[in-house]
Amino acid sequence: MLPVCNGVGPSCVSLPAGAWPRVIDFLVARFPAIPETEWVARMACGNVVDDHGNRVAPTQAYRPHGKLYYYRSLPQESPKAPEASILFEDELLVVADKPHFLPVTPAGKYLQETLLVRLRRKLAIDTLAPLHRIDRETAGVVLFAKQASARKHYSALFAERAVDKTYQAIAPWRAELRFPLVRHSTLVSADNFMQMREVVDGMQSPPAPNAHTTIELLHTEGALARYRLKPLTGKRHQLRVHMAALGLPILGDRIYPELQPEGGDDPANPLRLLAESIAFCDPITGAERRFSSRQTLNF
Repeated sequence: MLPVCNGVGPSCVSLPAGAWPRVIDFLVARFPAIPETEWVARMACGNVVDDHGNRVAPTQAYRPHGKLYYYRSLPQESPKAPEASILFEDELLVVADKPHFLPVTPAGKYLQETLLVRLRRKLAIDTLAPLHRIDRETAGVVLFAKQASARKHYSALFAERAVDKTYQAIAPWRAELRFPLVRHSTLVSADNFMQMREVVDGMQSPPAPNAHTTIELLHTEGALARYRLKPLTGKRHQLRVHMAALGLPILGDRIYPELQPEGGDDPANPLRLLAESIAFCDPITGAERRFSSRQTLNF
């Protein structure tokens, strides 16, 4: 297993049954965007190892059913999102106030320019790991565990819905809706992988609702309003889907109700969704914890 390097942990790929003569032949087929010369260079540096920690050579024969560990690299990645501020830090936790347009963890075209990798480098803590996720477009509070041994205790709070999460959003105002209201629905993946959708009523055996959100009206300003959202569950894009389904699409949303072309990040018009606060009873210390964002959403 490879250690964390420059804030980035190793990626893992499983080796399926197949007729590739060499390991490098499999890697080129599995990752067509990465040329063979790049894999040769990585192997020469010892940056590709098997599941026993042994270095892999370019001429090594392919054997299925194992695993390989390697470092991803994105040479053309450039900083875009502002830096996150740190709201709190002790021996157990780091709490960050994430800006819009910064991913929490590496994925796709984001690697170094992610909240996790930036914090690992800034704080020199290779074991730092996120305890939950919020969307790249969403700003606000994100919790990280410092110690691998403590991570499972905090993660259990989220699995058991023992964390009180509060969001703010700016969206249209509809006078006919009465607040507070609770949206219960079943969310499933949509045809486009970027989106989720609600299951339409009328099925013979409709699945049980898996997404629940309480929505409160805070105040109105012309045709818009500020809302407080309290999700009981944590389905992907839950708040965005629920607001759009009520005819209240969140201002600046480029995914709901209609998917917009990629590459349209506009700092002057971010998604008006903020992870405002998070509260829980600490499973290790027993202390009541509450952390609040210092950011505000503008109409």
